[in-house]
Amino acid sequence: MSGSRVPPRVLTVAGSDSGGGAGIQADLKTMLALGVHGMSVITAVTAQNSLGVQGAWELPVEAVRAQYRSVVDDIGVQAVKTGMLASAELVEAVAELISGTDAPAVVDPVGVSKHGDPLLAASALDSVRERLLPVATVATPNLDEVAQLTGIRAESEGDLRRAADAVLEFGPRWVLIKGGHLAGDAVDLLTDGSEEYWLRAPRHDNRHTHGTGCTLASALASGLAKGLSVPDAAMAAKEYVTGAIEAGFALGAGIGPVDHGWRFRN
Repeated sequence: MSGSRVPPRVLTVAGSDSGGGAGIQADLKTMLALGVHGMSVITAVTAQNSLGVQGAWELPVEAVRAQYRSVVDDIGVQAVKTGMLASAELVEAVAELISGTDAPAVVDPVGVSKHGDPLLAASALDSVRERLLPVATVATPNLDEVAQLTGIRAESEGDLRRAADAVLEFGPRWVLIKGGHLAGDAVDLLTDGSEEYWLRAPRHDNRHTHGTGCTLASALASGLAKGLSVPDAAMAAKEYVTGAIEAGFALGAGIGPVDHGWRFRN
């Protein structure tokens, strides 16, 4: 059926997770679940399972640039999502590519893995602040990443607004501060500095949450690609990731993934 409608296209620029729970693999599963066509630029290859990251190898900048140009110049994109960018050199190259692309960009400023393994060189933090965040339509840091980028440690819901203001100073249009590490309900704050949306969901007692951040950012990018406003895309993404966390399952001996296919299985 050659005349069938082409779904919106979303490009993820991120690292590969061999265990399939996070990174490129989580991004593409999320995009499929949400009805968009996912494409990928792989920035790094990790040896990773439920217990942690055993190794990581970043790709050369020219390989990343070639993948990006190949997809964007021929196929086109309605949204871009970034994840693990590993080094200052890669961060700067990707920021430059995004700034030349006419599509919204969701920047997940990945700093450390769920297990505490570093996924971004310390030397790359300035590049994230000065080059990548300014080209973001939405930045989606968790509280550890907020602390890494701004020095602000949010200990309670009341600190989220201050954290958001500090990240907005680097230039993203919107910031979604993920408060999942706080006690109580899972509360995120979405703001552009004037409008403010508090996204709340019950906290599910499930330790199998590998890939949560990648999944949320990809779901948000998928919503933007479909033409939703930033607040509507964020609300839809929050609903999707909450269901995925609730349905997260055990794999291996450690932390299992969220279930990207929870809507199919229900």
